[in-house]
Amino acid sequence: MRWLAHVTVATIVEDQGRFLLVEEISADNKPVFNQPAGHLEANESLIEAAMRETLEETGWDVELTAVTGIYLYTAPSNGVTYQRICFSARPLRHHPERALDDGILGAHWLTRDELATQPGRWRSHLVLRCIDDYLEGERFPLSLIRDPSLTR
Repeated sequence: MRWLAHVTVATIVEDQGRFLLVEEISADNKPVFNQPAGHLEANESLIEAAMRETLEETGWDVELTAVTGIYLYTAPSNGVTYQRICFSARPLRHHPERALDDGILGAHWLTRDELATQPGRWRSHLVLRCIDDYLEGERFPLSLIRDPSLTR
């Protein structure tokens, strides 16, 4: 059997103590919260993927500011291992007229405490873990990502 990790990106978007979260339908057909997140596509940089996924899932243009962390997660539902590169960002512009990706019920601004009271609605434990890492000051420069779209 050939093992492959799936590369994903996620974005922590914070504005005045509230975090931009996506409410989406899980594989078992339940509404769950997640950061704007998704898979890296062919010929796409990690930076491009994070900005694209955030826009497609929330209707928000963002400016990436740092790398919050790199995480490994094996989903108990299917045994697939995901490598998540989590970025932090600031919101720039909302496009409320923009249609969101299929399976997205909506975008919500929640505080850490509002999210923490609903563990049964997290896509995975990484949802709160990434926010907690961000709140603890975990910020690595974007130059950590050796990405041709970044200029020196």
